[in-house]
Amino acid sequence: MTSFADIGKKEALKRLYEGSGFAVGTPVAHKVLLEGVDFNLVYFPLKHLGHKAVTAVTGELFSLLYHPETLSVVLGVSAKLDYPQVEEIWQGVTTAAKEYGYKNVSLDLQPSKNGLCISVSASGERSKLTEVRRPKPHTKDLLCVSGRLGAAYLGQCVMERELERFEKGESDRKELEQYKMLVGAYLKPELDPGIVGKLEEAEIIPSAGCLITHGLADAVKRIAEQTGFGAKVYADRIPFEGNSFELGRKLNLDPVSAAINGGEDYQLLYVVPILEMEKFRRDFQTFDIVGHLAQREVGTVLVTPEGVELPLRAQGWKEDE
Repeated sequence: MTSFADIGKKEALKRLYEGSGFAVGTPVAHKVLLEGVDFNLVYFPLKHLGHKAVTAVTGELFSLLYHPETLSVVLGVSAKLDYPQVEEIWQGVTTAAKEYGYKNVSLDLQPSKNGLCISVSASGERSKLTEVRRPKPHTKDLLCVSGRLGAAYLGQCVMERELERFEKGESDRKELEQYKMLVGAYLKPELDPGIVGKLEEAEIIPSAGCLITHGLADAVKRIAEQTGFGAKVYADRIPFEGNSFELGRKLNLDPVSAAINGGEDYQLLYVVPILEMEKFRRDFQTFDIVGHLAQREVGTVLVTPEGVELPLRAQGWKEDE
């Protein structure tokens, strides 16, 4: 019997597609958020939850250089939710849809016996000029991320600690205020709505891209799979929120590990041609260059400040990938 532990999620998906007549990946982004798995309604504001669901699929479109067009939302509603609560979720959805420029938005409601379920699908259009100009990837092309990494995972840890204190009657909310930027990264991640247009205007077309949802290691492996190259990520170039290391010491967590294997960051990772480096640095200063493509035989590695190359490991991938 072949188990998921033996082959990993990515290999399982590849095998399922083989012989199906369909290709892996389309310009349609889809995300399902499940209560108890992806969020806890005890502390997750409903409006933020709706906003986050839209950001998740929009980020997938942005990573492919698509402009958002159509958004479809299905809410599986359990008996414990009443109309005003569903309305809050919808307000978050529509707020995000307007921010990101969707032209068509649909909503459907379904009953759910197992808590709240949010299913979101989105599609868009890519400019013909981008299609024509999109370059082929090369070794030394830059790996660029749009924001701080590991922050959302650390923010979730803060929320879980506060929940434990609340249940014991010890809540004082001081930690929530102290680490509000980390908490905000988890509860309401945001992307630049105009990022695709800005890249087009600057005539800088990434050769590949993906949305960081399950840690930087997973995203870099996806980039390597897309491009057919290896990749090097430098630990001392990973961007962190200001007090990540302070909180990491308090929780006995390594912020580098949170960035590499944590989740929920919802930041963009683009492969930018090396020849565009100076222009990209000047025009896109919110991005950080964290590494570059390398020869395929290099694999995907994390380079420590001492120069040691460590293989990147990510959940859902086979150990030898």
